[in-house]
Amino acid sequence: MSIEKLQPADKGAVGVYMPYYQGAKRNVLPLAISLYQKGSLEGQRRIEGGDGIPFIATWFVSKLPAEMTRCRFQFDGNAELSYEVSMANSEFINYLIEVIMNFRRSRVTDFSQTFYRRLLRIEE
Repeated sequence: MSIEKLQPADKGAVGVYMPYYQGAKRNVLPLAISLYQKGSLEGQRRIEGGDGIPFIATWFVSKLPAEMTRCRFQFDGNAELSYEVSMANSEFINYLIEVIMNFRRSRVTDFSQTFYRRLLRIEE
């Protein structure tokens, strides 16, 4: 599923999450929830000075912002390059908002550096 083809989620689903976000993120929220409801995303992790590494991310979908979701990542179709992270749905949707905002700027489907630090458990 391409980010370009996303349709905004219905107002009921968006309304539950609205208190968690401010400013420009609220404008992207309907698309981020729609993406979240798909339960997966394929993209490419950009590497400075090299080719990107393809990934597929999958997660459990729930309707409640405070519920925990587990996101699984697999890079380059390699089971040995699989990672997993758990967080509240509202926090994960924030990362999806960043994915969409980044896609609009760069036309690349990728998560933020902050997300990868969390996924790989790298201390800042």
